[in-house]
Amino acid sequence: MAAGAAGTRALLALLVLCSMAAGAAATTGFIKSPLSQKRLAQDSVELYCEAIGNPIPEIQWWFEGNDPNETYAQLWDGARQDRVKINATYNLHSTSTISIANLTGDDSGMYECRASNDPDRNHLSKSPKVKWIRSQANVFVIERPEITTGVTEASGKVILSCNISAPHLAITGHKWIHKEKTLVEDSNSGAFTSYEIQGKVEEHSGIYECVFEANPQIRGEVNISVPPQVSAYKKSEHGNEGDTGVLTCKNPSFPAVTTWTWHKSGHGRLDNASGRYIIKSGGNKTELRILKLDIEQDTGDYSCNAANPLGTGNATVSLRVRSRLAALWPFLGIVAEVLVLVTIIFIYEKRRKPDEVPDDDDGGSAPLKSNATNHKDKNVRQRNAN
Repeated sequence: MAAGAAGTRALLALLVLCSMAAGAAATTGFIKSPLSQKRLAQDSVELYCEAIGNPIPEIQWWFEGNDPNETYAQLWDGARQDRVKINATYNLHSTSTISIANLTGDDSGMYECRASNDPDRNHLSKSPKVKWIRSQANVFVIERPEITTGVTEASGKVILSCNISAPHLAITGHKWIHKEKTLVEDSNSGAFTSYEIQGKVEEHSGIYECVFEANPQIRGEVNISVPPQVSAYKKSEHGNEGDTGVLTCKNPSFPAVTTWTWHKSGHGRLDNASGRYIIKSGGNKTELRILKLDIEQDTGDYSCNAANPLGTGNATVSLRVRSRLAALWPFLGIVAEVLVLVTIIFIYEKRRKPDEVPDDDDGGSAPLKSNATNHKDKNVRQRNAN
């Protein structure tokens, strides 16, 4: 659908450009108009307008409220106590977006996008030759219904609930969202919805959204808040003497940590003022860097401590500092084993008895005469006898 709409706007833009090339230089037209919308109080709304012409037209936004005596008034960026923001670009054609934050009932009314490329369009005394073309959209701001939320824990289950007050809009379904992921949804029309979580409440802290599908959509928040559930990235860290050691802790629970501190067993609280310690903390993560590690001074247990409005939490990291020569010991051990093995082989070869060599007399014994030789002699004797 989006691709089709984009193609339609491109075709319309091409037709307008062709007409301009034919001589209709003052032509201005909309290729996208704002759409009417319904919003809840305290929500925000955004309207979009796009026009084309030669020269490129200017776009303005005007507003007329629901009061019968109220007339159109031009809107500016920063109006209504800076709740109105207007962004416009003029490149080949004109585009403009108006957004209004923290809506109230007074924001309901008719919003008008006006476009004109007449040179006298903003002149105070001259009447423009080409009138402003206009495109309108209604914004309806509806009073936000009250949502009662609850969190109960029983039998290893955490149950979240939302109950919307009456009167309310027609509801066509519900949805539960956590960390931008939809957990469950249904098509029920009731004013009450709940979601069940298996496990302890500390394991599932965070902001959960209950969504009532309506026009407009109604959303509520259920917060599961717990004290900091601090854990170390690694419970045991190793570093070489003279290097920089890095210890890290995190807090995955809600709400975020407001204060992080580091302590060393037998030493007390650590701070950046010492010059050897650099502590970087923000939100749910803290990092302790120890410069120029020392075997005697820095080996030990370190504690990262966190606090938020609901309580405190901590975790311990053990740091072991090795000598710079520690990495050589395995290599030296292998070399020693090889030298011992070579020495053993050499000594064994030196002390081994030589194999016995056979005597020369035994090797010179005359071979036995074959039967073929005896038969030859016999034949010779027989011929001589004759």
